[in-house]
Amino acid sequence: MVRAAIPTATGRARSAPLGFAAGGAVGVLGGMIGLGGAEFRLPLLIGLFGFAALSAVILNKAMSLVVVLTALPARLAAVSFTDLGAHGAVALNLLAGSLLGAWAGASWAVRMRSATLYRVLAVLMAAMAAALVLTHTTALGSLSLPLPVRVVAGVVAGFGIGVVAAIMGVAGGELLIPTIVLLYGIDIKVAGSLSLLVSLPTMLVAFARYSRDGSFAVLGANLRFTAIMASGSIAGALLGGLLLGTVPETVLIPALAAILLISATKVAHHAHPDGGTGTSP
Repeated sequence: MVRAAIPTATGRARSAPLGFAAGGAVGVLGGMIGLGGAEFRLPLLIGLFGFAALSAVILNKAMSLVVVLTALPARLAAVSFTDLGAHGAVALNLLAGSLLGAWAGASWAVRMRSATLYRVLAVLMAAMAAALVLTHTTALGSLSLPLPVRVVAGVVAGFGIGVVAAIMGVAGGELLIPTIVLLYGIDIKVAGSLSLLVSLPTMLVAFARYSRDGSFAVLGANLRFTAIMASGSIAGALLGGLLLGTVPETVLIPALAAILLISATKVAHHAHPDGGTGTSP
């Protein structure tokens, strides 16, 4: 007997084909701009599949972790260990802030009222839309900062990125890559691989913090759904990578930014004045 639906902790059924298709769509969107696309998956988890904010963040984090682990070998094959090793200090500089930020961000997320978390997510989605447009329409140079200033800036930037990545359940490549280019003047191709080396331990720290909260049970209750949607995201990312460059960025980037802004508006509408805990699945 074929099981076409996925039971959840709330007793609601979520279609397996729909989960795979939604993950695939997210993967294609992300792959076409060279990113994982987790920021597009979060509003689907909330709006399409009906997960509460914190539950959606935790599931999104789990899927992002799977996608990053899958992408890491391909990225490492594209950029030599020698090239990455030469920038090990950069990764450590950012990690000094991002690991703390990930723990702090996850801690804040589990303590927020549900209404507050919805609003924060909406604001962050809008900010992601702005960052997407800025980084793809502006030639990224490098900031010629004195070494001590650059180190401090790296820790501060890493902390902020860790907080955002933890609260949204994303890998943070959308913010890490331009940060690496701007602060350290590293080639964008190398920066893409370097961002994965920073985001992976950062995600693990946030994941560890979420695992200490009772709301983490949503992952166990929806493990099959998570695996199916993550598989769709991986397949979509591969397809999106093949389609890279087929749609002009002058069309693609504004369209993706508009999707994020519309999603932000819809997520904001989920905020209710009753102020629940946001832990229900």
